[in-house]
Amino acid sequence: MKTLVFLSMVAILGIGNAEAAEISPDAINAASLSAVAQGRSSAPVTDPDPAIVRLQVLLDRAGASPGVIDGVYGENVIKALAGFETMIGLPSDGKIDPAVIGQLEAGGPIIGRYTVTVEDAQGLVDHIPEDYGEKAEMASMGYTSVAEKLAERFHMDVDLLNALNRGSDFATGATIYVAMPGARREARIDHIEADKKRGQLAAYGEDGVLLAIYPATVGSDDNPSPKGTHKVKGVARMPVYRYDPKVNFKQGRNTKVLTIPKGPNGPVGSVWIDLTEPTYGIHGTPDPELIGKVGSHGCVRLTNWDAEELAGMVKPGVIVKFID
Repeated sequence: MKTLVFLSMVAILGIGNAEAAEISPDAINAASLSAVAQGRSSAPVTDPDPAIVRLQVLLDRAGASPGVIDGVYGENVIKALAGFETMIGLPSDGKIDPAVIGQLEAGGPIIGRYTVTVEDAQGLVDHIPEDYGEKAEMASMGYTSVAEKLAERFHMDVDLLNALNRGSDFATGATIYVAMPGARREARIDHIEADKKRGQLAAYGEDGVLLAIYPATVGSDDNPSPKGTHKVKGVARMPVYRYDPKVNFKQGRNTKVLTIPKGPNGPVGSVWIDLTEPTYGIHGTPDPELIGKVGSHGCVRLTNWDAEELAGMVKPGVIVKFID
């Protein structure tokens, strides 16, 4: 089995902009990964960069998820790049070189056009309260805006979507610019590794080949994930969430068992992959931008779109190994 190398130094690509680069569809589609490889400074990128948007979309297409496509260079990009190198049989050093660029650069425009539909404006809610008691009183945990809904569909940060469509109200019939991450991967997963230190979930085939990787939040110090090896028990899409403070954790002042309705903004997002270890699973999240940045209550948390892709490739009995 190939081993993923986790690179924790944010400066490993040696990129950074003293001045924020223009964020526009044309700038992103024309951006060069060679410029990323050459580097511009040793400082981390803190503003969206067209070349990083390009890199994130291409990694997403290749099965090495960078998480939220936001144009900002960070550890989730580093992990995705190192994982992609493992996939194609290169040393996992997290560096962009001609061999990596040659394998990534394919698949058409990075940014494309999309026309907002009537369905995109359906099923929205006014807001999502933080308190679980208030959540339980709602009819659904839907998206709070068309922009949020479309950002998730195209694996984007809402701020990047807005930046590419300045002045748009995302009304039905409007033509907007979106990232083009590609179709969901289809494969049969043999086993999964959830690595807390790397903040990453890796899915392997029967022959030990790395099929897909995702940035992940794997438990926390206060609520650690289970140890050892477990199995997938089943998959529930758009699950309701049963909150039991005696079994799970204490949220706010809630002391009673609550049923929180289904929806992508629910506590476990749009999909739950149940494990044989009671109360634990692999699931989505209402806050995709926080994956790998804050702890979970013991489960493995992915972006909704990554969890949905993974759910489509697992069957009951798939082995899930937790690595500290």
